[in-house]
Amino acid sequence: MAAGDKLPYSTSNFQVGFFGEAGELGGSHPQFNEICTALYEREVITLAHSEIKNLSLLKRRMGGLPYHVKAIARYMVNNGNSLNPSPLKADTHNGSWYAKQSAKCPGINHLDDGEKRETWYKKNATYGLVVPVLVLSIEGSHIELDSIDMVNQDNTQLHLNKSGWFSNSGEFIHSNTQIDDVDTSTALSVDRKVLLRPSKAIMTAACCGHCWSYKSRRSPRALTLREMRLSTQIHWKNFTLL
Repeated sequence: MAAGDKLPYSTSNFQVGFFGEAGELGGSHPQFNEICTALYEREVITLAHSEIKNLSLLKRRMGGLPYHVKAIARYMVNNGNSLNPSPLKADTHNGSWYAKQSAKCPGINHLDDGEKRETWYKKNATYGLVVPVLVLSIEGSHIELDSIDMVNQDNTQLHLNKSGWFSNSGEFIHSNTQIDDVDTSTALSVDRKVLLRPSKAIMTAACCGHCWSYKSRRSPRALTLREMRLSTQIHWKNFTLL
């Protein structure tokens, strides 16, 4: 940004507008603003340390913050009363989900069920479906949330918005897209990605950011705003599209 350029809006005005609309969007709940604040602060820090050089892209990301943050917060505070309740508990202070972490990554046990995965995705793969991706790296393993944005004509391959192309059996083929919140430093350390068949244990681990080394549990990672938004779109009854 050049020295004389002006920001599209001031920080103070943005915050006033952000929280000023809370009343009609769920702000009557005592924890709504707490969740909004946690999500907002986390995403602003992420954007501040991102490598986004395109000013218009940064404006779009900032402009979309109120909508996405409030949508996540509404879902989290109304979770118990929603038509599609999550089995997870909301950590309102950190704007995240939490649940008991298993001793080992649940995705590891599903590496050999390629035939079951292929059958499931041939039946259920469709645009917008939230799916889990096992990420294996030199640090260990974790599961990320992603979403399908394309299925090929013969229904043998599908494309995920962030991770790229996979076969229906779960094997990674190649990536030909770039998404805004990709952490390039992490991407360089990834050894393997595997598309998993959703289950309660797998989706719980993904939503809570559970991580494992090759010997034990690790501290959970903070989900990106995009992953938090995807966590509100999961159909917990059978993991198909809502």
